[in-house]
Amino acid sequence: MNSPKSTQSTKPIYSPKISDEQPVIAKPALRLLAMLYDGMLILALLFFVSMLLVVLGTHLFLPVGTTSQQATELPSWYQNFVLTPSFVLTLIGFYGVFLRKSGQTLGMQTWRLKTLNRDGSLLRWKQTVKRILAACLLPALCAILGSWLHGSRQAVLFSAFMGFLFNYWFAWVNKQGVAVHDMLSDTVTMKMPKIEHEGLFASFRKQ
Repeated sequence: MNSPKSTQSTKPIYSPKISDEQPVIAKPALRLLAMLYDGMLILALLFFVSMLLVVLGTHLFLPVGTTSQQATELPSWYQNFVLTPSFVLTLIGFYGVFLRKSGQTLGMQTWRLKTLNRDGSLLRWKQTVKRILAACLLPALCAILGSWLHGSRQAVLFSAFMGFLFNYWFAWVNKQGVAVHDMLSDTVTMKMPKIEHEGLFASFRKQ
């Protein structure tokens, strides 16, 4: 006579629930909020890079002084060909690492935004660099125009900021909802569905 087989109760494995919401083109306001979040981290990175390079440049190229009257600025070639390219590379590296790995920066994760190719795949490095340079195109052109028209530093910064905002104003007024740099890089930023995670106390009750 065969003994009855012992049965073991298995607990169902929990998996996050995805809502019925479908991915949609991200609104310009949400994209600006995500950039505001990322901007704080980018400023910290740029400050760190700037501090290192300024200390290095001061040690290598400036005479040591003992009074405030002996203080001098770093050479213009060092500012233009070392500091500025380093800031650009830092910006490319920040967005490149995040977009290449998951399509999201930290700020974009907060608002469930994701930058992808038109076919839904993640960006390659070449596309990431192209997207960043495309995003800088209008601000750079506007900054050059502001410098030509007025020449002051304030005019250059204001013109560059207006060029930056125009990217997202364009996304707001066109039917597809894509920004200028989205079109130039053939990419799109989507708002992803919300993933419903199980609460902490609910998971304890199942144990």
